Amino acid sequence: MTSKKKATLIGLIAVLLWASIVALLRGVSESLGATGGAAMVYSVASVFLVFTVGFPKLREFPRRYLLWGSVLFVAYELCLSLSIGYANNGRQAIEVGMVNYLWPTFTLVSAILFNKQRANWLVVPGFVLSMLGICWVLGGDQGLDLPGMLANVKDNPLSYGLAFLGAFIWAAYCTVTARIAQGKNGVTLFFMLVSLVLWVKYATEGGGAMHFDLHAIVYLLLAACAMGFGYAAWNVGILHGNVTVLAGASYFIPVFSAAIAAVLLHAPLSLPFWQGAVMVCGGSILCWIATRSRRDDVALRMEAEKGS
Repeated sequence: MTSKKKATLIGLIAVLLWASIVALLRGVSESLGATGGAAMVYSVASVFLVFTVGFPKLREFPRRYLLWGSVLFVAYELCLSLSIGYANNGRQAIEVGMVNYLWPTFTLVSAILFNKQRANWLVVPGFVLSMLGICWVLGGDQGLDLPGMLANVKDNPLSYGLAFLGAFIWAAYCTVTARIAQGKNGVTLFFMLVSLVLWVKYATEGGGAMHFDLHAIVYLLLAACAMGFGYAAWNVGILHGNVTVLAGASYFIPVFSAAIAAVLLHAPLSLPFWQGAVMVCGGSILCWIATRSRRDDVALRMEAEKGS
């Protein structure tokens, strides 16, 4: 096997690791709480990143990237982790995760609007299909059902709202950092900042009981590995592997994530849910195709940087 194929395979492993994050974060939050569990995950993941990716030389980083990258990355990870932790049950955590996976579509639309990314007419049906897919997912077992969707969201507006906001924030992160990062990667620093903010939130809320048992420890280590090693594997793949294959594979993460979460969280999913998940993936792929022929490798790497 050539070195390029090996790097691509390692990058594909990152896709699978990221696809497991929704289920693993939910498993941790069930034992350690939404805030405390997330703080533990990002703290352990930060340690893994120090030994795999390494700590960046901050003096070499553009100050604008450090500022805006930190703010947007921390805001997104807070929205992601807390939206899953605040979910009422496993099925809702999976739905919240699916809402978060609107970020590829939002990222491509943002690149078109703000980074002058050229695209063809396929971006319109792609965006519509993604939004329709989310409505299909949130409609429950009835599929496209507006009253059912509104009732579902009303049951836990905080979780769904955080997930939707997170999708916008990550699109902003990809759009902004693609212009100002100058090829730098501050993910280790950003993870440390996320854990710090979560610990501050945990302390200001008065702490809370954390029930450490075998289940909690296993899920904690797996979640931290999925995040930390996922980024490390992705870096190898994106730098030395087939970028097009990896970017394309990343758009199928919603389906992979739902399948893994359904098994680990013991939350059976209906046919309408899977139909909606496929629509979300299909919409993202259409948007990707609409810009693919004119996208340079730098923009592609930034837009494909996040798989969760």
